[in-house]
Amino acid sequence: MTINRSGSQGCIMTTTELLKKEVDAAPSGRWSPDVYKAMAYREPQEATVPEQRARACHALFSQSKPFIYKNDWIAGSMRSLCLDIAPEAAEASFRLVRQIGERSFSTNFDHFAADYWMITEKGIPGILQDLAASRQRHPGDVERIKTLSNMTLAMEGLLAMIRNYRQKAEALVGQDGYAPEKLGFIADNLRQLEVGAPTTFAQALQLVWLCHMGFVYEGRYAQALGRIDQYLYPFYKKDLEKGILTDERAVELLENVFIKICERRTFTGNDDVVNICIGGRNLQGESEVNGLSFCVLWAVRNCNVPGPNLSARIASVTPDAFVDECLKVIGTGLGYPALMNDETNIRALSQFPYDPKDVANYCMVGCIENFLPGKQPPWSDGRFDTPRFLEYVFNHGKGIFCPTNGLDTGDVDEIHSMADFMSRLERQLAEGVRQYVEAQQARSRLERPEDFTSPYLSCFSPECISRGQDINLGGAKYPSVHGAALMGIGTLADSLAAVEQTVFVDKTISLKELQEALQCNFEGREALRHTLLAAPKYGNNNAFVDKYAVWFMEFLHGEFSKYRTADGGWYYTLVAANVSNISAGREIGATPDGRMAGEPLSDASSPTYGRDVSGSTSTLLSCAKPDYTKAAGGTVLNQKFYPSMFKDGNRDKLLALIRGFFQLGGQEIQINATSTEVLKDAMRHPENYPNLVVRVSGFSAWYVTLDKAIQKDILSRTQQQA
Repeated sequence: MTINRSGSQGCIMTTTELLKKEVDAAPSGRWSPDVYKAMAYREPQEATVPEQRARACHALFSQSKPFIYKNDWIAGSMRSLCLDIAPEAAEASFRLVRQIGERSFSTNFDHFAADYWMITEKGIPGILQDLAASRQRHPGDVERIKTLSNMTLAMEGLLAMIRNYRQKAEALVGQDGYAPEKLGFIADNLRQLEVGAPTTFAQALQLVWLCHMGFVYEGRYAQALGRIDQYLYPFYKKDLEKGILTDERAVELLENVFIKICERRTFTGNDDVVNICIGGRNLQGESEVNGLSFCVLWAVRNCNVPGPNLSARIASVTPDAFVDECLKVIGTGLGYPALMNDETNIRALSQFPYDPKDVANYCMVGCIENFLPGKQPPWSDGRFDTPRFLEYVFNHGKGIFCPTNGLDTGDVDEIHSMADFMSRLERQLAEGVRQYVEAQQARSRLERPEDFTSPYLSCFSPECISRGQDINLGGAKYPSVHGAALMGIGTLADSLAAVEQTVFVDKTISLKELQEALQCNFEGREALRHTLLAAPKYGNNNAFVDKYAVWFMEFLHGEFSKYRTADGGWYYTLVAANVSNISAGREIGATPDGRMAGEPLSDASSPTYGRDVSGSTSTLLSCAKPDYTKAAGGTVLNQKFYPSMFKDGNRDKLLALIRGFFQLGGQEIQINATSTEVLKDAMRHPENYPNLVVRVSGFSAWYVTLDKAIQKDILSRTQQQA
């Protein structure tokens, strides 16, 4: 690793540490992408809206002022869009841009993984040549030629941004604090990218980062870098063989990129969630772990920031050495990489009419969502909280707090068997799925979708280029998908087991008594609540309750499979919450598992915290029973282990536990390696823990910056030992 001395203090800091200090410094000016977009929107209005969007994109890239940090090896910064501008001028630009409008997360704006294989193979000049060739293949087709011309304008804007950064690097030579060797390195790499495809690892990484910066400049969030250890590997391998790159140098260059993901917090107040995928197997079933996979792991470990949301695809053929290295990084407290079961995910995605080559190349976007890079429109999803449908069964289709309604399935006095209870619950859930789909399709509907184009993003899908169509208007190889994030598997399974045990097996409680206890939030019914809490609980390898988790996945997958998205795509199910289990719980009254009104629901695919009391092996045996090949969107299973489990001599036990979980069909596991005692102390003395990173849900964050409710939810996770 290159070491620099920080001068006056006499201490030694790496280039990455120095860059992190620069990034953390307060920005000057307002982050103002709308100002550049408004430049184009104020031009003569005879242009169509799609043409205006392309002009705005070109202005955003070509007119913004490049900013290079003193410790940059790879150029590209959000700070390029920081302007000293009067608030009223910024507000005028904001109003104009909002008047034109833009897609949103619900209408497939972001959460996208680009085809970086194509980009790094061809370079921007090569993409421009492909766009020109496509125009030649569609003579007389006015709409396609217009679309391709708009995409070309966007790419020309990116090429101008590359040129501007190169000129900035050259202009900074000799200025105080800037090292000529760094500036020369940046300028040389950018000069190559102006005229052709990258030829070295550093050039390919530079190109990928500036392409990603383009998405950030547009205001897109959670744009994934995809399988970075695969599409950059040919450059890495070639440079190693030529002797112009070492692993240490590759790590440093990766750190130089990853550390700048945290810029978003500095400029907008919130972290970005940039998913990076490593590992996995190929179409032939062979491991694709390589030397660069390890370099990515080391780089995120050294950066020690939440932003690079690292995901590791783990297959049965993945070397133990790689899994062990993943556990070492998790053990630092970062909480990532999230570990993904390749076999389960590939089987889940193979249910759909996708090319097996595309399935083998899947990555993740956002938190943990499975995605085919460059082959689909951007991802969208929503939360489907299942426990409220129990309220509808008990209360004639009414919720205690929630304003939405279900079906009136009759009075509970009429229910005389568990089968009848389940039948009524299934009717409620089926109606809930129908209402969810109806609402989602209403949210995703645009009055004039042809005006809401994405000329820049479409250039990262080869089919959009060849077809001459926007990515959201039929250009992508496959239609859109929508992820229905199922919440409350633990709460619902525990509740159903409690109903069966207490009402129909032991007959110690009637459904009417249970209804009254739930309606009064167990006030004066503490003995009844104790009986409910004593019923079997999910996460302890108990078949009596686990069967309801199996049913949960099977039934809801079947219901969502009946529907299609507006463009003919599919509804994926996934089992995730992204901390929405806390807010959803506030809207739901007491539940038959003994949960009090307003308390959080169980988190994602995890058992209800504190109820998985039989050890980690039993917990994972339970959590592997649902058929997660029916969760094509992905799964979040949060676990918390003592830091001692990540020490030499203990990690092998944890590795074996995870291997066994995956062999049984478990889909994902992510682990906090911070003790309960440290978390409690961090809540009492946050000033002592400014750099404490924890895994929240499908992302990591600085613990002391989280809302207290989220801190408590993480704190309540069962502290496991392998």
